[in-house]
Amino acid sequence: MNLFTRRVFLQTTAIAAAATASGQARSIDRFERNEARVQDISLSAYSFKRSMRWWKGTRTNGKMDLLDFLDYCADAGVEAAELTSYFFPYPLNLDYLNQIKRRAHLLGIDISGGAMGNCFANTPGSEQADADMDYFRQWIDRFADVGAPAVRVFAGQGRQPGIDKQQSLANVIANLQPALRYAESRGVMLGLENHDMLQNADDLLHIVETIDSPWLGVTWDSANLSATPDPYAELAKIAPHAITAQLKLSTRINGQPVAADIPRLLSILQDANYRGYVVLEYEEKEPPEIAIPTFIADVRTALDASSDQTQHSESPAND
Repeated sequence: MNLFTRRVFLQTTAIAAAATASGQARSIDRFERNEARVQDISLSAYSFKRSMRWWKGTRTNGKMDLLDFLDYCADAGVEAAELTSYFFPYPLNLDYLNQIKRRAHLLGIDISGGAMGNCFANTPGSEQADADMDYFRQWIDRFADVGAPAVRVFAGQGRQPGIDKQQSLANVIANLQPALRYAESRGVMLGLENHDMLQNADDLLHIVETIDSPWLGVTWDSANLSATPDPYAELAKIAPHAITAQLKLSTRINGQPVAADIPRLLSILQDANYRGYVVLEYEEKEPPEIAIPTFIADVRTALDASSDQTQHSESPAND
């Protein structure tokens, strides 16, 4: 470990100790949510990755662009859309972003958030970390321009050669500090997803509880977890920090995919006082055009049942 990385590690370790001493409640209470209300259903553009016309700046044979995706959301009866950076055309200009904003408004579709494929794990001050930050700022600007209130971000794919897990986590914390300042300047919250090197819920909690910022939360993904016999218990750990929530049709038990218990997943969010959209992210083998309508219907049924149960429990007892 060189002098610079050792200094970063010691600084972030000290911050973590202070955060632990002050208690978990301060971290959870930063969002000041006193009751749960799942706002409705959003659909992630990533669900149509096989159909999209653009993939990370390269033209594909796909037939759908993000304007078409917004049309699909309206036709499918969902209330919101999550836009993914991979599917924007290249070169991208403000005119296209304005078209996105106009189309969404005319269709009555909220932009519930954005998603980018960033990395925060590289050594702060390195050439790669500087390039990562340039990419991050560029997409924060774009998502702010279309009115996204929150953006899903990643820690990164893993550790650099010669850098252990603890140093990688320290790198993520160090890089998130300036990233959060920039996101705040554009009025965008960051939701750090349990993905890549943060599929272990405790590692994710370490980061969000270390950084005391009201602009940082969790993108709660119901499937991306390290091997565990009880994924629902792990998801319950991070749910109080969720500012966006992604539902998938499967989760993993001991690393193996199994059908997700959607009512149970919604109950976890409810118990954590989550307020906002649930974002459906479809990743199964069946074509999305065939499977997604059923996915939407199943989540809608579960939401309606949850709402009916809540109303029944709050109604006064009959004399």
